[in-house]
Amino acid sequence: MDPRRRAWAEAAWAKIDDKRLTALIAGMVDIPSPTGEEGPLARWLAERLREAGLAGRYQPIDDDQGNAAGRLRGDGTGPDLLLYAPIDTLSVGTEEEDVPQVGPVLRDDMRPSAVVDGDFVIGLGASNPKGHGAAIIAAAEAVAAAGIPLRGDVLIGLGAGGMPTNRRNVPQARRHNAGQGNGCSFLLEQGVHADYAVIAKPGWTAAWEEVGLCWFEVVVRGTYSYVGSRHRMPYRNPIVNAGTVIAGLEEWFPGYSARHTDGLVAPQGNIGGIEGGWRRTASLSPASCRFHVDLRISPRTTPMRAKREFGAAIDRIRAAHPDIDLDWEMTLAIPGSHTPESDWIVRAAKAAWEELEGRPHEPILGNSGATDANILRQWGIPTVRTGMDRIGEDAPMALDFPAGMNVVDVRQARKLTRALIHTIVNTCTRTREEIA
Repeated sequence: MDPRRRAWAEAAWAKIDDKRLTALIAGMVDIPSPTGEEGPLARWLAERLREAGLAGRYQPIDDDQGNAAGRLRGDGTGPDLLLYAPIDTLSVGTEEEDVPQVGPVLRDDMRPSAVVDGDFVIGLGASNPKGHGAAIIAAAEAVAAAGIPLRGDVLIGLGAGGMPTNRRNVPQARRHNAGQGNGCSFLLEQGVHADYAVIAKPGWTAAWEEVGLCWFEVVVRGTYSYVGSRHRMPYRNPIVNAGTVIAGLEEWFPGYSARHTDGLVAPQGNIGGIEGGWRRTASLSPASCRFHVDLRISPRTTPMRAKREFGAAIDRIRAAHPDIDLDWEMTLAIPGSHTPESDWIVRAAKAAWEELEGRPHEPILGNSGATDANILRQWGIPTVRTGMDRIGEDAPMALDFPAGMNVVDVRQARKLTRALIHTIVNTCTRTREEIA
C-alpha cells in the first residue's frame, strides 16, 4: 500500500468496534439456521446491513431458505469486490435431531444460544460460519463509516446452503438440494456478481485453491433372513459384507490421498453414513445395506477421473471377496477449483496477511475442506479464501471438531476484519486498469 491507502485502511481499522462485533456474532448464533432454513437469519442480516447503510436486502430462494446481500457503492471506475460467507449450520441444535450423531449429549456449544465468555462467543456456528460472516459485515461497515473514496463497489454476500449436506428429512422440505453451495449459486445467478471475491472461512491464510468432492452410494445385497433359521437356509448378511467393503475402502483412502496431495491440498475420503435393517428388531437381517462415501478431489482431478479411481478400488475389493454382491453410483460431483497465485486478489489477500503478521505469507498446506469458493470460481470469479485461526489454549473449552465450529475468539474476528478492510482498500480504491 502507498501512504494514502494505508491512511485510509487505518481510518477504517479505527472504526472497528469489538462490542458491536461481539453482539453481531451473538445475534447470528441466537437465530437457528440449519441448512435449508436460513430465511429468518438472512432477513435479520439484511436489516442489519440496511441499518449500516449497506443497501441490505433479503433474497428468497423458497419459503424457508434465502440469502442476505448488501452493497457499498464506489464511483464505478474500479473493480467490484464480493465479500462472501455462508450462514448455515451443519447440525440443528436439538437433542432430537443431533444426538447421538454429535455425541451422547448435546453440549452447550452445540446449541443455537450464544454465551459470551470474556473474549469468546460460544454457540452453534459461532466461529464457522457465523463469526466469519460477522467479520465481513464489520469490515464493510468500517469502510463505510470511514468514508473511504471507493472506485469499485464492495458487495456483501451472506449465503444459504453452504454446508456439504442435502436437505434434512423434515415435513416442510420442498427441495432436496438445499446445501452444496446452492445459495451461492443463486446469489450469483440473480446478479450479485463481481470482478473478484474473498470468501471468509476458517484458516488464517490466503488460500487460492480448494478440493472438490464426489459422493458415492454403495449398495451391498444379501438375503432377507431370520436368526432362528440362518443355520437352515442360505445366509448372506449384507451388513457384515458392507463392513468388509468399508474396511477395504478405509485401507485404500490413504494411498488415494498420497497420490493426489500437491499444491495446497491433501484430499481425503470418508464413510459418512450406513443404513440397513430395522431399528425395532435385531432378529432379521435385511436384503440390502447401503453406505455413503465422500471422496475429496484435487483441483487437478476431474470428477470422472475420481469416479474411475473409486470404481477400480471397488473392483479390487470385489476380486478379493467374490461372494460379495454390490452396486454403486456417484451421487454428487463438485469439481475442485483454483485461482492463479499471481492473480490480483490472491496478491492482495497475501499483502493483508503480511501487513498484520509482519512476515512473508505462509500458506496452510494439506487442506481437505471444501467451501463455496468452488462455486464462485465456477462462475468465473477469481477467489481467495481467508479466515480465522482456531481457538487457542486460553479458550473456555478444549479444541475439538465441534468447538472449532462453535467457539470464536473475538480478537481473531477483529484480526480477520482488519485483513478484509486492507483487501477492500487495496482493491476497490484502484481503477480497473491498475489491476487488470
